[in-house]
Amino acid sequence: MLASALLLLSLSACGGSANKSGDEANHAHSALHITASGDVQELTAGKEVLPSFLDGQHENIVLVYRAVSEYPELLDGMPCYCGCGDSAGHRSNRDCFIHEVKEDGSIVWDDHGTKCNVCLEIAVESIQMKQGGKAAGEIRTFIDEKYREGYAKPTDTPLPL
Repeated sequence: MLASALLLLSLSACGGSANKSGDEANHAHSALHITASGDVQELTAGKEVLPSFLDGQHENIVLVYRAVSEYPELLDGMPCYCGCGDSAGHRSNRDCFIHEVKEDGSIVWDDHGTKCNVCLEIAVESIQMKQGGKAAGEIRTFIDEKYREGYAKPTDTPLPL
């Protein structure tokens, strides 16, 4: 079901829309933090509680954040080709959405992915390929090949195990 929902992702429609899922009104949030690069980070109790910065975002972006929360290890092995390695200190595509998963399961989310089509594309393609049975190494090869030319320098992401 997630794969078909993600297929509907219209990356040209990344702008803020008033579409909200029903549970977005039930946030339990801590203070927002703004990074040196201007990205917003927010701590929530866990993956079931999305950050408030998703309020008002297009429903497809919310779907991507939900999907990323289910596949953080996969995206930790995928580079991002938007330039965020240099501009925001990101180490992988996961960092565009999730800054940190704490030992207690709480998550520090990052809003970088809400503003970047390249980040969204890489996450969606990676997750769809994983759902289709591809191994992390195959997915990484695809991402590296597709984004090799015409995109920014990739994050310094170790190859997935």
